[in-house]
Amino acid sequence: PGPYPKPPEERAAAAKKYNMRVEDYEPYPDDGMGYGDYPKLPDRSQQERDPWYNWDHSDLRLNWGEPIHWDLDMYIRNRVDTSPTPVSWNVMCKHLFGFVAFMVFMFWVGE
Repeated sequence: PGPYPKPPEERAAAAKKYNMRVEDYEPYPDDGMGYGDYPKLPDRSQQERDPWYNWDHSDLRLNWGEPIHWDLDMYIRNRVDTSPTPVSWNVMCKHLFGFVAFMVFMFWVGE
């Protein structure tokens, strides 16, 4: 990555460098972490990307020349899944704790 873009001309040049539209380009904040002009991409896992699209790199669901997420190793398909779930977290916890409580009760009754 190059230096952090401050004027609009540098932002436009950085967007062109990463093959992005100027209105879609947003760099990481200049907080001293050293990201420079690298684009801040949405935190979306690869499960959210279309599996039937003809990707250039189908295992990572990426195309040639496409900027990759800074934390790509966290968002690959065998790690974090950020896609929406059909059931909320509260309902999942209630079902889990209800099942565990039922099993503990049944083991207690069986003693």
